[in-house]
Amino acid sequence: MRLSKSPLGKAIRYTLGQWEALVRYLEDGRYEIDTNLVENATRPSCVGKPNWLFIGHPDACWRGAVIYSLLITARRYRLDPAAWLSDVLHRIPTCTQANLSELLPWNWKPEAA
Repeated sequence: MRLSKSPLGKAIRYTLGQWEALVRYLEDGRYEIDTNLVENATRPSCVGKPNWLFIGHPDACWRGAVIYSLLITARRYRLDPAAWLSDVLHRIPTCTQANLSELLPWNWKPEAA
C-alpha cells in the first residue's frame, strides 16, 4: 500500500492543504482553532426556528434576521443588547447618514446622561 492512499497519507495531504490557515492560527493568538463560539451563539436561533416559521410577511424574516444579527453582535462586543438597542432606537430619529455607523455595536458609545 502506498502512503498517499493510506489514512496517514490522507491526513498529511489534508494538513498540507490547510497549511496557510494553520500557520496563521499559530502566529496570531486571536484566532480560534474551532467554531464552537459561533455555533454556541447561533444555537438560540436554531432552537427558536419552529416558533418563527410563520412570521408573517416575507420581508419580516429578512428584517428579523438583521435585528437578531445586530443583537448577537452587540453581545459579542460585551454590550448589554437591551441597553444598546434602547439607546439606538432613541438616537436613530436624529441620526444623519454620516454618523449612522456610530450606532453599530463595534462603534457604539452610550449617550452621556
